[in-house]
Formats: sequence, C-alpha cells, structure tokens
Amino acid sequence: MKLISFLRSGSASYGVVVGEKVLDLMPLLGSEAADLKTVIEKNLVPRINGLLASHQPDLTFAQLTLLPVIPNPDKIVCVGLNYHDHVKETGRDLTEKPAIFLRLNDSQVAHGQNMVRPLESHRLDYEGEIAVIIGKGGRRIQEADAWNHIAGYACYNDGSVRDWQNFTTQWIPGKNFFKTGGFGPWMVTADEIAPNRVMTLTTKLNGQEMQRTTTDMMIHSIPRQLAFISTVIALKAGDVIVTGTPGGVGNKRTPQVFMKPGDVIEIEVDAIGVLRNGIEDDHA
Repeated sequence: MKLISFLRSGSASYGVVVGEKVLDLMPLLGSEAADLKTVIEKNLVPRINGLLASHQPDLTFAQLTLLPVIPNPDKIVCVGLNYHDHVKETGRDLTEKPAIFLRLNDSQVAHGQNMVRPLESHRLDYEGEIAVIIGKGGRRIQEADAWNHIAGYACYNDGSVRDWQNFTTQWIPGKNFFKTGGFGPWMVTADEIAPNRVMTLTTKLNGQEMQRTTTDMMIHSIPRQLAFISTVIALKAGDVIVTGTPGGVGNKRTPQVFMKPGDVIEIEVDAIGVLRNGIEDDHA
C-alpha cells in the first residue's frame, strides 16, 4: 500500500494511492486521525483495505499538492557514512558505530517540488537514500525485533550544502538549509517489502546516473541502525530514519558536480518508486 500526505484546496490531508488515483482518507478517518503520523501511531493502516473495498479512489495527482510523506515527524534521524564506497571517497575512517545527525522538518520538500539552493552557497549536493518510517516506537529496540517497529519506506534526498557541512566536524548546518532535502513520493507499507529484501537505489541528475547501490552493501543494517539510535533516543511512531548514501556524490567527483537551478534530481528505489525534484535558487 502507498500512503501520501498532501494539500487539497489548501487543506492538509492524507490518502492511499491506487494506480493513478488517490482516495482521500481524511473524510473517512479524520475524526480519529488528523494526519498520516497519527494513522500510523494508532495502527489504523490495516483498516484502509476495508475502506478501499467500499470507497472508490477518485482524485488525480493534478488535484493535489504533495507534502513530505510525514510532514510533522517528531524527529528525523540521519545515518552518515553507511556505505563503504562513500566512506572511501570522503577519506574518513570507518567507525564501529553509525554516524548520526538530525534534520529539521522545514529542511524538506515533497516529490515534485523544487529543492532550494541557498543564497550563501552554490555547493548543493545530492545524496540518494532510503527513509524508514517508524511504526511502533520504543527504547533500546533489539535488532531481532527491529523489523516489527517499521511502518514503511520512502525515497529520500539528503541534500547537503557541502561547504557549510564541512566548516566544522559537526554536519548539522550543511544538512538543514531551508528546503534542501526531498522526501517522497509516498510511503510503501512494510507488508509490501519483506525484511532483509535487497533494494536497489539509484540517483540520476538530469537523466545521468550518479549513484547506484543495493541495501546489502550497507555497513550498518537497518535493524542495527534502529537498535543503536533507540538506545539514545526514544523513537516514536512517524519518526523518520534516513539510512545513508552510497558513493558517487557530486562533491567527490572530478570535476565536482553540484545541483543548480533548472536541474532535475531523481532518487529511485526499485521497491518504492521515484522521488523527483527540480532545483531553484532561494529568493528570500
């Protein structure tokens, strides 16, 4: 099942995607859940199949403005340096534990919206990744139980302003400029993607492939990430874990490649779909 968040006639809602159509779930579940995060928190996802049996999806994507899959997560936790080829190209040391940093909600845009190159830098880089959406929260989650805490998966572009990222050893400034990341187009529920399924991730800039990997190449597996993060942070339903990018980032190419206005960046995960964003300059 594919679940999305969106604006319809200026009002926030959420729905389920069936083919090229969408069923707006707000009129059906709104008294119980005002947003997709609450649907996940209250475990209402299983009810959606029943709603599809009695309600016909009738909205087109042209009628909607997509939002980041979870517009209001309590937290977005990102894992860095999680593929060997990316560790190698950065010249950093391989660490026993995952490298962790945080993103803020307003650093993201949805599928189909433009990512924004800030006024302060032209070094806006792409990072194709897979996002994990937490379904059941908890502390000190065990690796063996981690899959049971996952609601679903989405594509993610951990857009990075490289000079601001590298001013110090702390990466947060380069990872949180306004609207520099992409999150979408939808969440594919965990029942559609078996635990340990090997997924293929690719990044294309203006149609040219820049990154390609498979999830079995991760240094720290998804269960290991959840176990480590939940030891420090109490995870909640709707939280987002961004699982790391492979080699091929623009900053480490010769010559370097950075995203510029007019570019189109696509993050594709074979089990999920394609996240597509244009690039524009900040006009603020």
